[in-house]
Amino acid sequence: MREVAIVAFAQTDHRRRTDDLSEVEMLMPVLHEVLDRTGLKTGDIGFTCSGSSDYLAGRAFSFTMALDGVGAWPPISESHVEMDGAWALYEAWVKLLTGEADTALVYSYGKSSPGPLRDVLTRQLDPYYLAPLWPDSVSLAALQAQALIDAGDTDEPRLAAIAARSRASAADTNPHAQLRGPCPHGDYLVRPLRTGDCPPIGDGAAAVVLAAGDRARELCDRPAWIRGIDHRIEPHGLGVRDLTESPSTRLAAQRAGAFDRPVDTAELHAPFTSQEVVLRKALSLDDSVRVNPSGGALAANPVMAAGLIRLGEAAAHIHRCASDRALAHATSGPCLQQNLVAVLEGEPRAA
Repeated sequence: MREVAIVAFAQTDHRRRTDDLSEVEMLMPVLHEVLDRTGLKTGDIGFTCSGSSDYLAGRAFSFTMALDGVGAWPPISESHVEMDGAWALYEAWVKLLTGEADTALVYSYGKSSPGPLRDVLTRQLDPYYLAPLWPDSVSLAALQAQALIDAGDTDEPRLAAIAARSRASAADTNPHAQLRGPCPHGDYLVRPLRTGDCPPIGDGAAAVVLAAGDRARELCDRPAWIRGIDHRIEPHGLGVRDLTESPSTRLAAQRAGAFDRPVDTAELHAPFTSQEVVLRKALSLDDSVRVNPSGGALAANPVMAAGLIRLGEAAAHIHRCASDRALAHATSGPCLQQNLVAVLEGEPRAA
């Protein structure tokens, strides 16, 4: 099987609102930055894949307008997924494995600020039983959090500690984060979740470049090799799931080889503090693993880009020799419904 690596990563500064920018204006600086880091031009890219949501934009086929950020010339081989950009990266990875391309540009973006995000996300639910009840995303996450507390897996002080650690990490290492530094845990949004347990609503974009084999070594001093990647899904009906467990995450991690050898870093897409508890258990992560040194989704959560950012951040740790073997996780849907896990490795460092 061909070796494929992430060779470059870039992201926007994540902001509560970007009324002054269109999606194209938000994307273009990121696309230019990620290509500049490799020295590639648009015409050098063998495949381009994007991830976004028409529901956020409020218009059909909105991703076609965002293609203006890539450029109208030269013609490109292009695809799109109506998912977080992590799944666009998966499609690009498969494309490179087939040998049809040696390089790929993957980008994703989301502007959550224009509409009521908690209500918009109800459109992901089962259309016959759940969606007509309009349970918003925070209420569903609160059900999961309460189930964890009832099971004895966590409590409110421990959830608060996760939020505090994430924001402190963002302050130390992530200038792009929307929320950084200490902040009050806040009032209850939906018990037992307080403001600090929930992700910020904001706008942002991210992009990565993938390359195969020796081409990756030419473009990056220390490529982040994708040693394994897999994604799985839970049953659509929340009523038939144990919300304190995530078997799809564990299965994806097994198929990706995450349990073959220990990892030193994990970037988990856990928009709510309670979801980090579930993911740590599913992935068997102990205190020896640095979890979300970037601050994670609790510091910046641009919908449809936050999962790709977890992969990009994990790769960036390897690029700058801060990690040798990292795990990246992305999720989509209510209560960790769909989960993707990737294992990234850097080549051994010179003695």
